[in-house]
Amino acid sequence: MAQPSAAPTGKFQALTIFGIQTPETAEVIKARQETLYGKQELSAKELKKLAKLEKFLAKQQKQKADDKKGKSKREEKREQRQAKETEASKGDNFVYKAPPSGQKKDVAAGMPKSYQPTIVEDSWYSWWQQSGFLKPEYNEDFSKLRCNSEDKNFTLVIPPPNVTGTLHLGHALTNAIEDTVVRWNRQLGKTTLWNPGCDHAGIATQSVVEKRIWREEKKTRHDLGREKFLERVWEWKEAKGNRIYEQLKGLGASCDWDREAFTMSDRCCRAVTEAFVRMHEDGLIFRSVRLVNWSCRLNSAISDIEVDKIELTGRKMLSVPGYDEKVEFGVITSFAYRLADGDGELVVATTRPETMLGDVAVAVHPSDDRYKHLVGKKLVHPFIADREMVIVADDFVDMAFGTGAVKITPAHDQNDYECGQRHSLPMITVVTKDGLIAEGCGDFSGMKRFDARKVVLQRLEEMGLYRGVAENPMVVPKCSRSGDIIEPLLVPQWFCDCKTMAERSVAAVRNGELKLIPDAHEKTWFNWLENSRDWCISRQLWWGHRIPAYFVSGKGIPEADGTNNEFWVSAHSEEDARKKAAARFGVPEADVKLRQDEDVLDTWFSSGIFPISIFNWPDVDHAEFQKFYPGHLLET
Repeated sequence: MAQPSAAPTGKFQALTIFGIQTPETAEVIKARQETLYGKQELSAKELKKLAKLEKFLAKQQKQKADDKKGKSKREEKREQRQAKETEASKGDNFVYKAPPSGQKKDVAAGMPKSYQPTIVEDSWYSWWQQSGFLKPEYNEDFSKLRCNSEDKNFTLVIPPPNVTGTLHLGHALTNAIEDTVVRWNRQLGKTTLWNPGCDHAGIATQSVVEKRIWREEKKTRHDLGREKFLERVWEWKEAKGNRIYEQLKGLGASCDWDREAFTMSDRCCRAVTEAFVRMHEDGLIFRSVRLVNWSCRLNSAISDIEVDKIELTGRKMLSVPGYDEKVEFGVITSFAYRLADGDGELVVATTRPETMLGDVAVAVHPSDDRYKHLVGKKLVHPFIADREMVIVADDFVDMAFGTGAVKITPAHDQNDYECGQRHSLPMITVVTKDGLIAEGCGDFSGMKRFDARKVVLQRLEEMGLYRGVAENPMVVPKCSRSGDIIEPLLVPQWFCDCKTMAERSVAAVRNGELKLIPDAHEKTWFNWLENSRDWCISRQLWWGHRIPAYFVSGKGIPEADGTNNEFWVSAHSEEDARKKAAARFGVPEADVKLRQDEDVLDTWFSSGIFPISIFNWPDVDHAEFQKFYPGHLLET
């Protein structure tokens, strides 16, 4: 911290920080001083505040001066670098002449005495591309003569980076390693392919385009409609989506750019649809109503790996999108439910008081002597007069935690959901997809969920049911895409059965079919796969692979809602879906009504099959598939 040049001796003395002092600055500070302190002498604290103010004003003046020069920091650095290169090359009489694009550089004329990367790197990449050195066909005619290996091919598919992204240091490291491996195999004489590509990045891309449209036109995607909005996304992709390719080229990555792939290309879309249809018909993909990670900000479900877990050791105020004030987390609140027969109460504790609006029961451990006599009795909900709550016994309750009694909200908590299924409890959703309190919750309906939290606690205190609050270590689930606090919601979604595939992966390592190096990773492998859950693969977006599933209704077909998997057929087209539906329900095709699901697939679904989709799968007889699949190395 810089110290003032002198202590104050009167009603005002200008301060000097780092030797910067101007009459304008002094006048501003003097005016500021007299506004804050009048004519009085300055204390040490007040003097420190004015010192900070002077530093700030001096910084602003410097910024204005830089702006007048019209040069950004990046421009200044570039000029400095060029000046250094020019200075370094003085005296060697070297004049660099760049060759025409695609032609080999003439190095016979020599090089500058000092290393100048812009000159050294110039022209080589365009020559490699123009000459076809990066294509597998370049070595193909000679692989039989030059390559002694039995496998005369080498294939590596790049993990598709997001189209919205830019390279970071991790990309630079992994691509440099892959480039080394690829070039080594070319030198061995193998027919070598390093296939580049890009991921459509559903949530990230849609968010970028939506923000841009709102900023420029003050319109939402719903104002435009689905087709118009998707046209805008494609326009953005074509204009802005190739930056990461240029960065890869700048690194010298020796990819075959004529084979560049995109997860939303026709061939990839065809493969994604085929994979979904096969897995749906095999029972590996199914429709179900389950608890999902819901982002109220995105208005979409997200996967487990898109949830950041914020660990708190105690009380902390966190910013939540859509709220002007920070929201308190890291505390646990206790309140009481009164017994319906008027004989006593049961105290429970929760970190999410607003969810008590969806409570349908209180669970206790069957071996807990404190509560055995209460099992089966009814409780009174303080805000929902016609809500009948029951006390149930369940082994999942920890008798040593809190009061040993746990409020059960099956529609908003995974443990409560499983408990609710075991005891056939009703599932009452009290938070909407927009993050508001749902209808049927009295005066709380329509409130924002965290605003309702405050009001619930206030009302409980007024009714004499509030029992206190304490700090509580906890994990707060946060959406990695939007920063929103995740709300577990019961929503009909599409799920992928991961347990069956996980069992095969576990067995492959245990029986030696698959080797992990080093074997210390086996513990992580088993722990991850043996605890896998079904994967929610549907997203409430417009940009992405629209789910190729159709809900069936019509004459002669039983009535059902969209939650029943039996009333969904999957197909490559509506025409194919109609034929399948007619055959399943035994009705004429003309009587079948179809409605395609509005949702799209999780980006990872298409990324997962990227190594086969880019080679024209499911056409396994295609020349590209025959030649380059399976690959020899895969970065995941």
